[in-house]
Amino acid sequence: MTLASWVEKWALVCPDKTAIRYEDEVISYGDFHQKIRDTAAMLHDGLGVRRGDRVAFLGQNHPRIFYLLFACARIGAIFVPLNWRLTPNEHRHMLSDSGARVFFVEEAYQVQCEPLIEKLPDCRFITIGGAEKPGWTGLRTVLRKSQGHDPLPRIDLKDPVLIIFTSGTTGFPKGAVLTQGALEANVLNSIHMHDMGFDDVILTILPMFHVGGLNIQTTAAFCVGATVLLHQNFDAGETIEAIKRDRPSLMIMLPAHMKPLQDHGKWPTADFSCLRCVTTGSCVVPQSMTRYWHERNIPLIQVYGSSETCPIAIHQTAQNAFGTEGSIGFPAKHCQVRIVDENDRDCAPGEAGEILIKGQNIMAYYWNNEAATKEALKDGWFYTGDIGYRDEKGCYHFVDRKKDVIISGGENIYPAELEAVLAGHPDIQEAAVVGRPDDRWGEVAVAFIVPCNGENPSPENVMAWLGERLGRYKHPRDVHFIAELPRNEMRKVLKEDLRKMARAT
Repeated sequence: MTLASWVEKWALVCPDKTAIRYEDEVISYGDFHQKIRDTAAMLHDGLGVRRGDRVAFLGQNHPRIFYLLFACARIGAIFVPLNWRLTPNEHRHMLSDSGARVFFVEEAYQVQCEPLIEKLPDCRFITIGGAEKPGWTGLRTVLRKSQGHDPLPRIDLKDPVLIIFTSGTTGFPKGAVLTQGALEANVLNSIHMHDMGFDDVILTILPMFHVGGLNIQTTAAFCVGATVLLHQNFDAGETIEAIKRDRPSLMIMLPAHMKPLQDHGKWPTADFSCLRCVTTGSCVVPQSMTRYWHERNIPLIQVYGSSETCPIAIHQTAQNAFGTEGSIGFPAKHCQVRIVDENDRDCAPGEAGEILIKGQNIMAYYWNNEAATKEALKDGWFYTGDIGYRDEKGCYHFVDRKKDVIISGGENIYPAELEAVLAGHPDIQEAAVVGRPDDRWGEVAVAFIVPCNGENPSPENVMAWLGERLGRYKHPRDVHFIAELPRNEMRKVLKEDLRKMARAT
């Protein structure tokens, strides 16, 4: 049994059922299964890919990502999706580190990948839609030479199938190795989280080079025979139209999507009643975002996890979202969770500590990085580097990244707490808080604020707002107003960049 068995099953049971809708293309489960078989034959016969070989892809959301993922599962290869927002130098690191045997590149990215050919002589470069020229082979050429044979080597669910490179907010990104069994366990968590079934329609707008777009809902849909509405990328107008026209029952929306959606002219009158719930996560979720959906009686359910957890580890459900606002929910069905102190002792309810996760969905290791693996995985537990706590009801709450905690005069200051309070200010669009070294206190907090409509509130006004809501020792020493916060490709704030800015002031 492999992940591809999910699609094969539905191709037998209901071959005409729509599996994927992408732009004007409608792909049935029968067609989907055949595409996977053809892609597996192309990899195995046309390109010589064997069990354990790495197959990289650079491009935006497209059904071929699914063909490649499930074809790799079918022949025991490992799929490596690359982030199209990164630079060629970053791509070179990932290709070299993973030892990719084949690299599929969409036409739009072919020119920027030209310099990589000489630096990666052991990698075969395949252009999707681009010109065949020295160093490049066309996808159609390879497909024509390998049709017919369907390789079925003996594959185990313990076999790696996916390498996801972490977002790399500091240093080089690490490749989290996920097995077929890990993806299957994550799918079971997703099905339970979303009460997902055959009749569901899932709208996917997140990029699938990351586990959020690929695994929170999308791969799970193919396990239960649901339909995926796949968008090439996020566009506010197209998202609103898709909800209106296609009536999806499930979707994921990050906090970063909310402002462009709310600023769109069609947003105020849009009918979202088709949505059973909306899933969110990736960062601290503003109360205003939760309030918007809950006022419309649509549960906003948070999910907590990372590339290393596939990602579902802790989550809310539609049934408990209204009663657990502000939390990240309860452990996923097939996960265990601990909160521990610096000495690995379990914390009491209400006491903050590091979040540890255990389950079949956890990564096997970091590719080519034994030291980082030993640091992150201990006795089957994944040490997330995140701080959280469990309340008396067993509900979990995210506090902050462990490395972001500011220790000022012996007191812990959690930037996420300040950021949440600042985000509630009527003249503040968003804020980020970092620590700056201080001779007296060890560290002090510094706030970077993006104002609404470009009009800065006075620093005194900001401090007065905080003074009514947080203890004085938590207040930032300085407040800086900037046009936008620096972010990485997954829209996470680059705190290290802000730390450098804070130290320079």
